[in-house]
Amino acid sequence: MTHEEKRSWIMLVVAVVAYTAYLVTVVSRAGGRPLPDVPYAATLLWTVGAAIVASIVAEIGIGVVNPRASRAKDVRDREIGRLGEYTGQSFVIIGAVAAMLMAMAEWDRFWIANVIYLCFALSAVLGSITKIVAYRGGLPQW
Repeated sequence: MTHEEKRSWIMLVVAVVAYTAYLVTVVSRAGGRPLPDVPYAATLLWTVGAAIVASIVAEIGIGVVNPRASRAKDVRDREIGRLGEYTGQSFVIIGAVAAMLMAMAEWDRFWIANVIYLCFALSAVLGSITKIVAYRGGLPQW
């Protein structure tokens, strides 16, 4: 497994765990109240921050476990990275458009923030899955 594939696995796992933790925390705080009334901002920020730290720590851990592993990227790594980023970015666009429409319709900030976070998480998941599939099965031929 290449270093870049390991990074994709880290991103996939961290994104899923962090977003799941956020959802569980916010929903458990609702206690029968409407979700927009639940304090979410601090939880969202802490979850995103923890995900960033977890990714960094996991990458450092991979470096410590296998310090002599090559981190050089070849053409295939760059193409797979590009494919994964292009695929994942689709959800960033979807989230931006959805948030814009929600703001224009004057939806509650809770829903706007959450659709953006959801799309960021989906972007990381979809991009990572695309990279992992490409590493395992090869790049698609156009």
